Amino acid sequence: MAEAAAALGQFDFAGDDHVVPFQVEGLDVRGRAVQLGPMLDAILERHHYPAPVARLLAEVVVLTVLLGTSLKFDGKFTVQTKGDGPVDLLVADFSTPENVRAYARFDQALLNKAIEAGETEPEQLLGRGVLAFTIDQGKFGQPYQGIVELDGTSLEDIAGVYFRQSEQIPTRVRLAAAELFDRDDAGKPRHRWRAGGLVAQFLPEAPERMRQPDLHGGDGDTVARPHGEDDAWTEARSLVETIDADELTDPLVGTERLLFRLFHERGVRVYEPRAVFDRCSCSRDKIKGVLKGFTAEEIEASQEDGEIAVTCEFCSTTYRFEPAELQPAE
Repeated sequence: MAEAAAALGQFDFAGDDHVVPFQVEGLDVRGRAVQLGPMLDAILERHHYPAPVARLLAEVVVLTVLLGTSLKFDGKFTVQTKGDGPVDLLVADFSTPENVRAYARFDQALLNKAIEAGETEPEQLLGRGVLAFTIDQGKFGQPYQGIVELDGTSLEDIAGVYFRQSEQIPTRVRLAAAELFDRDDAGKPRHRWRAGGLVAQFLPEAPERMRQPDLHGGDGDTVARPHGEDDAWTEARSLVETIDADELTDPLVGTERLLFRLFHERGVRVYEPRAVFDRCSCSRDKIKGVLKGFTAEEIEASQEDGEIAVTCEFCSTTYRFEPAELQPAE
């Protein structure tokens, strides 16, 4: 007798590369959770990033997917870091409804020194700088950008500061990435990347329940600050903080199973999962349009062996053009 197909709400229904929206009515919490597998692996292996860089970019991809899938309009959500550490640039963007791409830039010499010194935590690799969240609504609105300081804390904590400053919604983010070493169906050794994450937000009907403790004023601030946090959010946040990094990446702990572990006593409801894909937005026509804006001198300087080659930093696709293609029509 054939097994019945998995149904929404059953463990492991969503699978990898699907974002699962959820709601915990008893705690007035809504959120999204995801485990990334083949899609993330394709992005990272394409560039053969060193493991510390791949792990860091994986967390940024998870963060981008979790937040980008919340867009209610056609547009693009981008997460970008710029810092003075060995990994000076990370960028990932989500184009509605389902396309993801990402890229990391790093200084190999500085990275080698950091690895030798054992300084490979995300905050150490990024250094000081900024984390920018950009929402682009295309022709239907002006882009919005929120900027948060890279202050030596984790990406999870920095994302929380962003929500607090920009949306003023109590939010807890969890991120994790891991390498898996196993064997394929033929028994050959195999290396894969996985990552997972969860974002939970406190959205009660009464706005006054969303009050949060004041942010610390920095060095020299000794003023006592009242907590004033709602009990429901305190409980929800505490539950989310119990998540182990391995639970977010373990292929045997599906997204629904993790949500059940966290919130079953309060009654968690999951909704239709949304698939995400490794798809770049570059194209030959787009790049040709850019090159046509070059001057004759710039076109001449860009040639090598009688052609111009442009490689997309995101997907590593190389586009080749004959100089004659770029000349204005007579």
